[in-house]
Amino acid sequence: MRRTSWTESRTAAPAGVLLLALVASGCAAMPDSGGISKVELSQGSADKNLLQARVYPLGPPKGAKPPDLLTGFLDAVTADEGYDVARQYLTESAAATWNPDAGIQVSDRLTPKVQTAADTETSVSMSVTGNLTSTVDAKHSYRLEDNKPFISDFTFVRKDGEWRIDKLPQGVVMNETNFRNSYRQVDRYFYTAPDPSAFVAAGGGQEVLIADPIYLRRRMDPLTAAAKALVVGPSDWLETVARTEFPKDVGGVKVSVDDSRLAHVQLGIDVSDATSCRRMATQLFYTLADQVKGQVERLELRGKRGACTAGRNDAGTPAPVPKYYQRADNGVLMVSDDSHSGDPVPGPLGKAQPAGTPPLSTVAVARDGTRAAALSGDGHLLYSVPLTAGSAAAMPEPVLTTSAKAGDKDNSLASPSWDGRGDLWVVDRAPQGGRVVMVRGNKSYTVPVEGLEGQSVQALKISSDGARVALVVRNPASGTRSLLFGLVMHGGTTEAPTAKIVGLRRVAPLLTDVASVAWAEADQLLVLGKEGDRIQQLYYISTDGSQSSDTPLQSGPGWLAISASESRGSVLAAAQPVLAVTEGKVYRLVSNQWREVQMTEKVSSYFYAG
Repeated sequence: MRRTSWTESRTAAPAGVLLLALVASGCAAMPDSGGISKVELSQGSADKNLLQARVYPLGPPKGAKPPDLLTGFLDAVTADEGYDVARQYLTESAAATWNPDAGIQVSDRLTPKVQTAADTETSVSMSVTGNLTSTVDAKHSYRLEDNKPFISDFTFVRKDGEWRIDKLPQGVVMNETNFRNSYRQVDRYFYTAPDPSAFVAAGGGQEVLIADPIYLRRRMDPLTAAAKALVVGPSDWLETVARTEFPKDVGGVKVSVDDSRLAHVQLGIDVSDATSCRRMATQLFYTLADQVKGQVERLELRGKRGACTAGRNDAGTPAPVPKYYQRADNGVLMVSDDSHSGDPVPGPLGKAQPAGTPPLSTVAVARDGTRAAALSGDGHLLYSVPLTAGSAAAMPEPVLTTSAKAGDKDNSLASPSWDGRGDLWVVDRAPQGGRVVMVRGNKSYTVPVEGLEGQSVQALKISSDGARVALVVRNPASGTRSLLFGLVMHGGTTEAPTAKIVGLRRVAPLLTDVASVAWAEADQLLVLGKEGDRIQQLYYISTDGSQSSDTPLQSGPGWLAISASESRGSVLAAAQPVLAVTEGKVYRLVSNQWREVQMTEKVSSYFYAG
């Protein structure tokens, strides 16, 4: 019922499929000459092992029976040429009312069944059943489902001797293989909601861009599709903490890219307000640049009135990404570039502590490099230590003390983490008063977590935008450690700031022992964990719950923690390698292979800021 062209294959092709061509790479170059042109997508890291098939649908053959028509229709909705052929399987009235963009139901399999009890010579009812693994809504947002059974009903009528589908559900249904072949995950960008409690503070009220992952068709005008998805606003989950500059109605969107890598976007509204135009153009630039890495350098936005531009160079040259490590012999905190040694940081953490001073344990450096959080060796005290020249030589007073009993290290403070606003986050695991804490300046504030349902937070990692947080939670009944994503809502005033974590979303339900997490992209988390009794591995997991199609990376023996920067997949910054430490040795991930870093001294930790 369809013709298929395979553009990359790393798994066995299904029986009966014609292999028309194999190419070594999915990347397509920009044309050398000419004017406005369409741009083909380049493959991201998550697509490397994915079987890529370009689908060319065939219309309904003359005299086809309902079972064959249903199979043909389900094939046609996965096509790369739009839905015109799929509508040929429908009656005129059904074709006029069917909205394929209403959403996607993804099943582990699709099993057609004829409902014989209601059949007549002119009407036949059929259904498609399966187990629902995920859905994509009308805003293109992915949601992980729990494999619950689902059914989609179709009614066929015969007119003038030919059967056609007369009633069907809105949206489309497909199996997982077709979904991954037809759709790809990309990001659209919005502004974080301002923090009213930090607005007066230096830089505290500045909005930053936040990534919102969505799924779009791979080969159906991806730039226009991305721009249209952006202007409708953020996903239902993210809209709590995200803002957009676009009005509800933009009067249409047109996108093209010329051979100088300048994207042209035309809206049907007035964009003569310079500030508003620039903010819209910035959202569009980052969204379109994410679709075609390296092929959009600048963007021009035009409306009925007004125009503006945004581009790669507007943010300036990305700053170098330093790495930090603690020496195993004396606990001194060192800062390093890509060499095998480093220099002591300014301030007390860059000096060996006096004899008899209790050692420090976990250290986390603020994203601007001016401060570090340090836990005492027993995890009962949290320090916020300056890393600037001229800082006092002695350790400051602690900013937080746990209520856990002395010597109870397993229920002490854990996982200090910095957001890009300069706020410090930590988990207090005290049995009688477990909580998430935000430290601003030298004051601490308890952060309620809504929807834990009896689980306790064991660790966290805050994103650089400060609007999303990854939580490692423990189930008291099973003892498992699983992963949740949450949203951070800020409120209050400068004198009395408040924050709470809402919208908890469980991801990677098969992971039962999460050991460590790190933000690796604007929308992805790198997770060190295990599925049941399997070996410990590394997984890339998106904030929408979807898991990278890359094969999980095997970890080394005894690994307890990993570190990553959010530069993986960045439009602007060069990607930085994933880091891991075990038994005093440092490893970095290069081309999916672990390479030992030959350090000049043994280390107890090695990490990026954040």
